Amino acid sequence: MSWRIFDEKYEDYDRWFEEKGKNIYASEIKAVKKIKSIFNRNSIEIGVGTGRFAAPLNIKYGLEPSIKMAKIASKRGIKVITGVAEDLPFKEEIFDSAIMIVTLCFLDNLEKSFSEINKILRKNGDLIIGFVPSESSWGKFYLKKKREGHPYYKYAKFYTFEAIKHIIEKKGFYIHSVVSTLLSSPEKFKKVEKPHNGYYKKAGFIIIRAKKA
Repeated sequence: MSWRIFDEKYEDYDRWFEEKGKNIYASEIKAVKKIKSIFNRNSIEIGVGTGRFAAPLNIKYGLEPSIKMAKIASKRGIKVITGVAEDLPFKEEIFDSAIMIVTLCFLDNLEKSFSEINKILRKNGDLIIGFVPSESSWGKFYLKKKREGHPYYKYAKFYTFEAIKHIIEKKGFYIHSVVSTLLSSPEKFKKVEKPHNGYYKKAGFIIIRAKKA
Protein backbone atom coordinates (compact mmCIF):
# COMPACT_ATOMS: atom_id res chain seq x y z
CA MET A 1 0.00 0.00 0.00
CA SER A 2 2.98 2.32 -0.51
CA TRP A 3 0.95 4.31 -3.03
CA ARG A 4 -1.07 5.90 -0.21
CA ILE A 5 1.73 8.41 0.42
CA PHE A 6 0.86 9.96 -2.96
CA ASP A 7 -2.64 10.79 -1.75
CA GLU A 8 -0.98 12.88 0.96
CA LYS A 9 1.81 14.40 -1.16
CA TYR A 10 0.14 14.64 -4.57
CA GLU A 11 0.64 18.42 -4.90
CA ASP A 12 4.33 18.20 -4.01
CA TYR A 13 4.74 15.28 -6.40
CA ASP A 14 3.16 17.09 -9.33
CA ARG A 15 5.05 20.33 -8.64
CA TRP A 16 8.41 18.48 -8.80
CA PHE A 17 8.07 18.04 -12.58
CA GLU A 18 8.03 21.80 -13.13
CA GLU A 19 10.54 22.81 -10.47
CA LYS A 20 13.31 20.65 -8.96
CA GLY A 21 12.87 17.76 -11.37
CA LYS A 22 12.32 19.76 -14.56
CA ASN A 23 15.48 18.64 -16.40
CA ILE A 24 15.30 15.08 -15.10
CA TYR A 25 11.71 14.82 -16.32
CA ALA A 26 12.62 16.27 -19.72
CA SER A 27 15.43 13.72 -20.07
CA GLU A 28 13.08 10.86 -19.20
CA ILE A 29 10.40 12.06 -21.64
CA LYS A 30 12.98 12.20 -24.44
CA ALA A 31 13.98 8.61 -23.67
CA VAL A 32 10.41 7.33 -23.74
CA LYS A 33 9.66 9.23 -26.94
CA LYS A 34 12.28 7.22 -28.81
CA ILE A 35 9.61 4.52 -28.92
CA LYS A 36 6.60 6.83 -29.00
CA SER A 37 5.15 5.46 -32.25
CA ILE A 38 3.67 2.50 -30.41
CA PHE A 39 1.54 4.81 -28.26
CA ASN A 40 -0.55 5.78 -31.27
CA ARG A 41 -2.45 2.57 -30.64
CA ASN A 42 -4.73 1.48 -27.79
CA SER A 43 -2.44 2.13 -24.82
CA ILE A 44 -2.69 2.40 -21.03
CA GLU A 45 -0.29 3.70 -18.40
CA ILE A 46 -0.23 1.58 -15.25
CA GLY A 47 0.37 3.92 -12.32
CA VAL A 48 -0.50 7.00 -14.34
CA GLY A 49 -0.03 9.34 -11.39
CA THR A 50 -0.95 12.89 -12.35
CA GLY A 51 -0.61 12.16 -16.08
CA ARG A 52 2.82 13.73 -16.51
CA PHE A 53 3.90 10.99 -18.92
CA ALA A 54 0.60 9.85 -20.40
CA ALA A 55 -0.44 13.33 -21.54
CA PRO A 56 2.62 14.22 -23.68
CA LEU A 57 2.72 10.65 -25.04
CA ASN A 58 -0.95 10.83 -26.08
CA ILE A 59 -1.87 7.80 -24.00
CA LYS A 60 -5.64 7.81 -23.55
CA TYR A 61 -6.07 5.50 -20.57
CA GLY A 62 -4.52 5.27 -17.12
CA LEU A 63 -4.77 3.12 -14.01
CA GLU A 64 -4.13 4.79 -10.67
CA PRO A 65 -4.91 3.84 -7.03
CA SER A 66 -4.55 7.40 -5.69
CA ILE A 67 -7.84 9.25 -6.13
CA LYS A 68 -6.27 12.69 -5.74
CA MET A 69 -3.60 12.02 -8.34
CA ALA A 70 -6.17 10.48 -10.67
CA LYS A 71 -8.21 13.69 -10.55
CA ILE A 72 -5.23 15.71 -11.81
CA ALA A 73 -4.56 13.16 -14.56
CA SER A 74 -8.21 13.41 -15.62
CA LYS A 75 -7.82 17.17 -16.01
CA ARG A 76 -4.94 16.43 -18.39
CA GLY A 77 -7.29 14.46 -20.61
CA ILE A 78 -6.58 10.93 -19.36
CA LYS A 79 -9.44 8.47 -18.81
CA VAL A 80 -8.43 7.10 -15.41
CA ILE A 81 -9.63 3.85 -13.88
CA THR A 82 -9.08 3.22 -10.16
CA GLY A 83 -7.09 0.10 -9.38
CA VAL A 84 -3.73 -1.53 -8.74
CA ALA A 85 -1.33 -3.36 -11.06
CA GLU A 86 -1.61 -6.59 -9.07
CA ASP A 87 -5.33 -6.89 -9.83
CA LEU A 88 -6.15 -5.16 -13.13
CA PRO A 89 -9.87 -4.49 -13.65
CA PHE A 90 -9.86 -5.22 -17.41
CA LYS A 91 -10.85 -7.98 -19.80
CA GLU A 92 -8.11 -10.06 -21.34
CA GLU A 93 -6.29 -8.94 -24.49
CA ILE A 94 -7.85 -5.48 -24.88
CA PHE A 95 -4.73 -3.24 -25.02
CA ASP A 96 -1.97 -3.00 -27.63
CA SER A 97 0.55 -1.58 -25.17
CA ALA A 98 1.01 -0.89 -21.47
CA ILE A 99 3.51 1.53 -19.98
CA MET A 100 4.88 1.87 -16.45
CA ILE A 101 7.18 4.78 -15.65
CA VAL A 102 8.85 4.72 -12.21
CA THR A 103 6.00 2.52 -11.01
CA LEU A 104 7.93 -0.70 -10.41
CA CYS A 105 9.52 0.52 -7.21
CA PHE A 106 6.13 1.11 -5.58
CA LEU A 107 4.46 -2.17 -6.51
CA ASP A 108 3.64 -4.64 -3.74
CA ASN A 109 4.07 -7.68 -6.00
CA LEU A 110 6.14 -7.23 -9.14
CA GLU A 111 5.65 -10.72 -10.59
CA LYS A 112 1.89 -10.64 -10.10
CA SER A 113 1.75 -7.24 -11.81
CA PHE A 114 3.60 -8.50 -14.89
CA SER A 115 1.31 -11.53 -15.06
CA GLU A 116 -1.73 -9.25 -14.96
CA ILE A 117 -0.32 -7.01 -17.69
CA ASN A 118 0.40 -10.03 -19.86
CA LYS A 119 -3.30 -10.95 -19.67
CA ILE A 120 -4.60 -7.56 -20.81
CA LEU A 121 -2.20 -7.23 -23.75
CA ARG A 122 -3.07 -8.51 -27.19
CA LYS A 123 -0.80 -10.89 -29.07
CA ASN A 124 2.57 -9.20 -29.76
CA GLY A 125 1.53 -6.37 -27.42
CA ASP A 126 4.16 -4.09 -25.92
CA LEU A 127 5.15 -3.59 -22.29
CA ILE A 128 7.21 -0.41 -21.76
CA ILE A 129 8.97 -0.01 -18.43
CA GLY A 130 10.87 3.03 -17.21
CA PHE A 131 12.85 2.58 -13.99
CA VAL A 132 15.90 3.62 -11.98
CA PRO A 133 18.30 0.63 -11.85
CA SER A 134 19.74 0.01 -8.41
CA GLU A 135 23.30 -0.51 -9.75
CA SER A 136 23.49 3.07 -11.10
CA SER A 137 24.67 6.14 -9.19
CA TRP A 138 21.07 7.34 -9.30
CA GLY A 139 19.86 4.08 -7.79
CA LYS A 140 22.39 4.42 -4.98
CA PHE A 141 21.36 8.06 -4.54
CA TYR A 142 17.69 7.10 -4.04
CA LEU A 143 18.58 4.14 -1.83
CA LYS A 144 20.39 6.58 0.44
CA LYS A 145 17.24 8.72 0.54
CA LYS A 146 15.26 5.59 1.40
CA ARG A 147 17.53 4.85 4.37
CA GLU A 148 17.18 8.46 5.50
CA GLY A 149 13.38 8.14 5.58
CA HIS A 150 12.44 10.19 2.51
CA PRO A 151 8.59 10.50 2.36
CA TYR A 152 8.41 8.71 -1.03
CA TYR A 153 11.51 6.58 -1.27
CA LYS A 154 11.26 5.01 2.17
CA TYR A 155 8.55 2.82 0.60
CA ALA A 156 10.39 2.16 -2.65
CA LYS A 157 12.11 -1.02 -3.84
CA PHE A 158 14.90 -0.80 -6.38
CA TYR A 159 15.96 -3.51 -8.83
CA THR A 160 18.93 -4.23 -11.06
CA PHE A 161 18.50 -4.31 -14.82
CA GLU A 162 19.18 -8.06 -14.81
CA ALA A 163 16.53 -8.69 -12.14
CA ILE A 164 13.87 -6.87 -14.17
CA LYS A 165 14.97 -8.67 -17.35
CA HIS A 166 14.65 -12.03 -15.58
CA ILE A 167 11.12 -11.34 -14.31
CA ILE A 168 9.99 -9.96 -17.67
CA GLU A 169 11.11 -13.12 -19.45
CA LYS A 170 9.69 -15.34 -16.72
CA LYS A 171 6.26 -13.75 -17.18
CA GLY A 172 5.96 -14.31 -20.91
CA PHE A 173 7.74 -11.36 -22.53
CA TYR A 174 10.94 -10.93 -24.49
CA ILE A 175 13.00 -7.74 -24.66
CA HIS A 176 12.68 -5.89 -27.96
CA SER A 177 14.85 -2.84 -27.24
CA VAL A 178 16.42 -0.75 -24.48
CA VAL A 179 17.04 2.98 -24.14
CA SER A 180 19.25 4.65 -21.51
CA THR A 181 19.56 8.21 -20.20
CA LEU A 182 20.82 10.15 -17.16
CA LEU A 183 24.39 8.97 -17.67
CA SER A 184 25.64 11.82 -15.49
CA SER A 185 25.65 11.18 -11.76
CA PRO A 186 23.15 13.06 -9.56
CA GLU A 187 25.99 15.30 -8.36
CA LYS A 188 27.05 16.26 -11.90
CA PHE A 189 23.65 16.37 -13.57
CA LYS A 190 22.81 19.91 -14.73
CA LYS A 191 20.98 19.85 -18.05
CA VAL A 192 18.63 17.76 -20.16
CA GLU A 193 20.40 14.68 -21.54
CA LYS A 194 19.80 12.89 -24.81
CA PRO A 195 18.80 9.19 -24.77
CA HIS A 196 21.05 6.39 -26.00
CA ASN A 197 20.04 3.10 -27.56
CA GLY A 198 21.00 0.06 -25.51
CA TYR A 199 21.67 -0.61 -21.83
CA TYR A 200 24.32 1.55 -20.16
CA LYS A 201 25.28 0.32 -16.70
CA LYS A 202 25.81 3.84 -15.36
CA ALA A 203 22.48 5.15 -16.70
CA GLY A 204 20.12 6.42 -14.03
CA PHE A 205 16.98 5.81 -16.10
CA ILE A 206 16.32 2.79 -18.31
CA ILE A 207 13.46 2.18 -20.73
CA ILE A 208 12.75 -1.44 -21.65
CA ARG A 209 10.40 -2.25 -24.49
CA ALA A 210 9.28 -5.88 -24.15
CA LYS A 211 6.85 -7.78 -26.33
CA LYS A 212 4.31 -10.39 -25.32
CA ALA A 213 5.68 -13.71 -26.50
